[in-house]
Amino acid sequence: MAKRLKELSKLVDANKLYSVEEAADLVKQTAKAKFDESVELHIRLGIDPKQSDQIVRGTILLPNGIGKTRKVAVIAKGEKQLEAEKAGADKAGSTEIIEEITKGVLDFDVLVATPDCMKDLSKVAKILGPKGLMPNPKAGTVTFDIENTVKDLKKGRLEYKNDSFGIIHCSVGKASFEKDKLVENIKALVSAIIKAKPSAAKGQYVKSISVSSTMGPGIYIDQNSKM
Repeated sequence: MAKRLKELSKLVDANKLYSVEEAADLVKQTAKAKFDESVELHIRLGIDPKQSDQIVRGTILLPNGIGKTRKVAVIAKGEKQLEAEKAGADKAGSTEIIEEITKGVLDFDVLVATPDCMKDLSKVAKILGPKGLMPNPKAGTVTFDIENTVKDLKKGRLEYKNDSFGIIHCSVGKASFEKDKLVENIKALVSAIIKAKPSAAKGQYVKSISVSSTMGPGIYIDQNSKM
């Protein structure tokens, strides 16, 4: 694997900043695995991640999706449960799903809950929290707007949030995507993160932007290129 990555790295000039279009081209060229690799965008921010007023978090529905259909589960009651099923949720229920979670059954990628059901989820918070599956209002997964939320999540709406180092890591598609679709998604995500700049963040906000495929080398993007 190290030898393979070394060979792929020869295609990339580590000292060069590429335009978004060049980076999208290169990431496709360096995705040589036997599966359709995901394309990840990494944005290093000039924030203090230890300060709650500098956390960068939000959601975005990328123009071309992420190339993956996620399994969506909904915790709701009555009409909202029926709404979830009609909207295309992979599973919808209330106490029965919570009971499954207590037994370790986590057969979904995203969990949505209506506000009135959040108190019932407290008993499984320690299971869901560490896996990043606990519904959260800031991520748009605690809502009464079940229909639109489920549809957007199935289309590829994703959440972005900086890690403990102040870096945001997000999928922006698959290596099989056409270059133009990758470029569109990259620009949309960068734009959303720039708009989400916390007022408490001082100095240079975006420190660096790089893109890579699952098994490929990092490719740095020139922030001054047309974004």
